[in-house]
Amino acid sequence: MSKIRIKNFGPIKEGYLENDGWIDIKKVTVFIGNQGSGKSTVAKLISTLSWIEKSLYRENSTKSEVKRKPKFQNYYCDYQNLKNYFQQNSEIEYVGDAFTMHYKDGRLNIQDNRSSRDDYAVPKIMYVPAERNFVSAVSQPDKLKYLPKPLYTFLDEFERSKQELSESISLPINNLKFHYDKKKSESKIIGNSHELLLSEGSSGLQSLIPLYLVSKNLAEGINSISDNSKNKASLDEMKILRQRVIKVLTNPKLTEELRLSAIDILSSLTKNDCFLNIVEEPEQNLFPTSQWSILKSLLNFNNMEEDNKLIMTTHSPYIINYLTLAIKANFVYKKMIETVNNIELSKKINDIVPSNSRVNSTDVVIYELDEISGKIKRLKDYEGLPSDENYLNEKMAENNEMFSKLLDIEDLCR
Repeated sequence: MSKIRIKNFGPIKEGYLENDGWIDIKKVTVFIGNQGSGKSTVAKLISTLSWIEKSLYRENSTKSEVKRKPKFQNYYCDYQNLKNYFQQNSEIEYVGDAFTMHYKDGRLNIQDNRSSRDDYAVPKIMYVPAERNFVSAVSQPDKLKYLPKPLYTFLDEFERSKQELSESISLPINNLKFHYDKKKSESKIIGNSHELLLSEGSSGLQSLIPLYLVSKNLAEGINSISDNSKNKASLDEMKILRQRVIKVLTNPKLTEELRLSAIDILSSLTKNDCFLNIVEEPEQNLFPTSQWSILKSLLNFNNMEEDNKLIMTTHSPYIINYLTLAIKANFVYKKMIETVNNIELSKKINDIVPSNSRVNSTDVVIYELDEISGKIKRLKDYEGLPSDENYLNEKMAENNEMFSKLLDIEDLCR
């Protein structure tokens, strides 16, 4: 299991105070908190360091190249707009199955993890930015300049996913379907009695459809690659490809952007073992029941492979409560199997939470970030379920208390 430790970076100050500062990256990892608390900061660092680990493992990059000062700050972290988050006393440490990376005093050190290297599952890494509805609402977003780099990457995956559709696909909400007309390059939302362009759809659909389509395509792509590995390069072919790419990369006239493109091309020719899906605000612009629908889909995609991981940042108490439901359903199902083993009860559980969207409590961890103290704490659990004592539920309780006070004042007016 990978883990990360962060201190004095952007809004994060002391960081996580338990477990010697280590934040575990489990199969399902969630970060909650107020805006500006550092949720996305942690997620972006995990994405960046996971990408570097993958590049080093595949020998697309060398340790000396990655360590070159100040490349980690000004190049790798700049991709996620993090380069100005560094402070003199910033410290970041990441432990993966293949490599350990430690940034301190302005230097990045890298070590091989030989004992766990054989356990390393090469991930397809997707960072789904909060600005994703932009790719749905704007005509030809690829022609626009100065967009965040992760948004361009997500746009590429969205366009590729659309091109690979052979027919309309059902969406997890509102009995709708999505269709891509390749001849007209039009993205369409199809209902029972209507049809409209994605750019004309609601903000919720413009946010959900790119997230759903890209996640579905990449998750199912891992499965198809596993079943048909001949479509990917063999080790001998990889050596030849790597030699050719190295010749290109050593060209002094090559820009950093072109270097990154060359590495991505090489990566696309090789097999990925799992899917690391990092999603900002899956609830974006969605009604609570629709939040549940997209969460079930994301959990389903995450459950397709043992080594898949889902990382989410959220402001929504519904996401946490629905995740609790998925955990409880898994617990109840196991208990039912061990005791009565009743088919009818199994169907009833499945009606509440489908089997492919359930999750084991030991595979879930939720961290809460504080924008004032810069601290991170792990959400406590009760009998394997996330505790109600968290920032999001506290704010709901405060709202109920304020409403109660208004009722008291109303009584005094009679």
